[in-house]
Amino acid sequence: MYEGADDVVVVEAIAAASREQNAACGQEMHAIGELYARRAPEDEDERLSWAVDGHANVVAEVSAALNISRGRAASRLDLAIDLRERLPNVGEVFAAGDIDYRMVIALVNRSSNVEDPELLARLDAEFARRAPRWMKLSGPKLGERIDMWVEKFDPAGVREPTPERDDRYVHVAPMGGGMVGVWARLAFDEGVAFDTRIDEIAATVCREDPRTAEQRRVDAMMAMSQGQLPLVCGCGASDCPNSGSVAPPAQVVINVIAEQATLEGRSNNPGYLPGYGAIPAAVLRERAATAQLRPLTLPEPCAEAGYRPSAALARFVRCRDLACRFPGCDVPASACQIDHTVAYPMGPTHPSNLKLLCVFHHLLKTFWTGPTGWGDLQLPDGTVIWRAPSGKMYTTTPAGAEFFAALAQPTGVIDLTTPSAAPNVHRGAMMPKRRRTRAQDKAYRIALERQHNTARITRTDLLIAERLARNDEPPPF
Repeated sequence: MYEGADDVVVVEAIAAASREQNAACGQEMHAIGELYARRAPEDEDERLSWAVDGHANVVAEVSAALNISRGRAASRLDLAIDLRERLPNVGEVFAAGDIDYRMVIALVNRSSNVEDPELLARLDAEFARRAPRWMKLSGPKLGERIDMWVEKFDPAGVREPTPERDDRYVHVAPMGGGMVGVWARLAFDEGVAFDTRIDEIAATVCREDPRTAEQRRVDAMMAMSQGQLPLVCGCGASDCPNSGSVAPPAQVVINVIAEQATLEGRSNNPGYLPGYGAIPAAVLRERAATAQLRPLTLPEPCAEAGYRPSAALARFVRCRDLACRFPGCDVPASACQIDHTVAYPMGPTHPSNLKLLCVFHHLLKTFWTGPTGWGDLQLPDGTVIWRAPSGKMYTTTPAGAEFFAALAQPTGVIDLTTPSAAPNVHRGAMMPKRRRTRAQDKAYRIALERQHNTARITRTDLLIAERLARNDEPPPF
């Protein structure tokens, strides 16, 4: 592409592409804000307290359009609303390509407690004028610069820092080769107690134990998770004082999808562990020697009696879909519900009429129906075709079929000869309700942070006044 071009041309291309990228993202925010304004969910009084309200419905449409998760779509929608309603000048600078997505997120989030329209307009103007010069700043320095201007116009509007203790977590994620990694962030006292306890349990074996210190720590952690405090020694000696029997732990069921040929050694195709990824064939065959295996068979292409699918049919649907079937959603099967695409009893409990939906998208599909709502059609091979409120169509295919072709085999055409029941005009009354509307939650959070800031400012003023009162004599010169 750049053959024969000098370095200046290449550098200019980098800068131009960056501006175009920023501008395209800014225009995307404008379009998302326009969609929200057209839907006007804040005007739908009867749905403001729904668990899946009008705002969430727009999030679902953005998620489907961009093929991204609901959380990412919600973040973009909130950003677009703020740029449209609170910081329009910043939005224009963004659409011109002068600032990037990182900058916009910082400006919006760190000024979200400013409520006075006049102060907000002045802050918006300053941000739009100065933000292009702040592009070079690191994250902490950028936050300091933004907070300085918020403090200048509205001291009570400065964002309150998140308490360190609220930022705790434990993550388990795949690392390849049939292994996973475990990461955690704990308070110092919790971390020290955990580390000490791991060492104590790992030290309950004799000196002849063949494992390394790190391996014993891993086994000690697993013993803790299974409620076994002493660690069984691995020396193998009959007279080992630390080889006492330990009550067997409660079994944990791990559902791995694999081909029979892999387990029998006729194939090296990997298995799949939902949520963790590929499991090498050799590891599967090693674990299969002590595991209880249940073959996954394709269901009969016929309907079952009743609403709830049998255990075998439910297993098939979960293995075939692996995750929520709404476009852009990746909530795993373990957190999903089984949905009748055509509602029961009009639609049968049939493999071609069942799919996985997370709780949110199950509620969305159930209650946001009709010409301005969501609709779906399921094909015999598990493909689901969605119609959005805008009329745009989206298609999702079962994830399990991407790994195992047998799961994509058509399971028959469903019989819809049962007469349709009249639509339930009172369906909305069954939608789970919020204790507070989305707007009330936001107002409560802002009011609480402003209250804390006001108290902080008052304490500071009192300390300054007290210090001046104690030092009212002029200093010597």
